Amino acid sequence: MPAVHVLNGPNLNLLGTREPDVYGRATLDDIKARLAEICAARGLDLVFRQSNHEGDLVDWIQEAGKVGAAVILNAGAFTHTSIALHDAIKGSGATVVEVHLSNVHARENFRRHSFIAPVARGVIAGFGADSYVLALDALFDREERKT
Repeated sequence: MPAVHVLNGPNLNLLGTREPDVYGRATLDDIKARLAEICAARGLDLVFRQSNHEGDLVDWIQEAGKVGAAVILNAGAFTHTSIALHDAIKGSGATVVEVHLSNVHARENFRRHSFIAPVARGVIAGFGADSYVLALDALFDREERKT
């Protein structure tokens, strides 16, 4: 695994202040710093990005797929609406773990459907900022078992 791409969708730039009772108090910078430390210890490069624009996420998924990089994707609201992200994952062959800070299955009905889950390697939800760490662990452990 040459690198791990952590891609974050709309409104995740507001973490720490946006509904902290739902999403926690960790900021996106806090999550990035934690993952950077773990990746450095494992000899992995980290590409960490956030955009409020669907097309950026599509481009970044395709880019990761081209170089064989694993993707941790928190697509935010696009999870529930974006066929484009589904198609980008499927078409690029990227290995993707879908993550959510909150337990989307315990929230509003519309959050229970994911266009990403059918083309993702797995889904981790409900563990706050630890969801990202759990996704990284799953990807790393899977890669180690290949060798």
